[in-house]
Amino acid sequence: MKSNQEFSPDSRLMRDEECNLLQNLSREEFREFRTLVIDMVLATDMSFHFQQLKNMRSLLSLAEPTVDKSKAASLILHCCDISHPAKRWDLHHRWTMSLLDEFFLQGDKERDLGLPFSPLCDRNNTLVAESQIGFIEFIVEPSMGVCADMLECILGPLHSSSKNSTSSAEPINEESTGTKDRNENSTKFKIRKPWVACLSDNKKIWKEQAAKDAEARAKQEEENNSVPPTTEE
Repeated sequence: MKSNQEFSPDSRLMRDEECNLLQNLSREEFREFRTLVIDMVLATDMSFHFQQLKNMRSLLSLAEPTVDKSKAASLILHCCDISHPAKRWDLHHRWTMSLLDEFFLQGDKERDLGLPFSPLCDRNNTLVAESQIGFIEFIVEPSMGVCADMLECILGPLHSSSKNSTSSAEPINEESTGTKDRNENSTKFKIRKPWVACLSDNKKIWKEQAAKDAEARAKQEEENNSVPPTTEE
């Protein structure tokens, strides 16, 4: 509800004429834009995460997939929303700590109210490194993979059209045609995936940290068990 109010195109900010970028839209265009923005923001809710990926995978598996604009925009925004592990370590770590501060404050309030802790909100028992490894492996990597497949599906035909247009404007060299061109045309269009290296690097760092944390916990437990019990006089 809060996200809906903050990002809706008819929010208080957009009612200011100096800030209203949509004032020249027709009523129908505004209605379409408003619906799209609200759908995109609501799709960032993690409760829809797995179903969203499942639906897109199913769509892309069709012989001739056609990606709906709203679904494409929603998945892109969702991936942006969870993308901090796909950035270099210093940015990812800063975002992780900021989010955990927010989660732990929520957990403190839940404890004070006698409520059960929400996931990752118990500051005394949350295993940060392990949680980030799981987040990368089960949430971020699959999301970015599906998003990449979707973008290749959308941009592939555009790339082919542009390539064909360029080729038709150039003189034909008979010696260069044939197997090479057929192979190039049959090669699937691929986008650059700069996030892959960052995800791998960040996961490696978290695994190293997880090993250190586990060693520290084991040492602390050993020390606690080695303390002799007190005797009453």
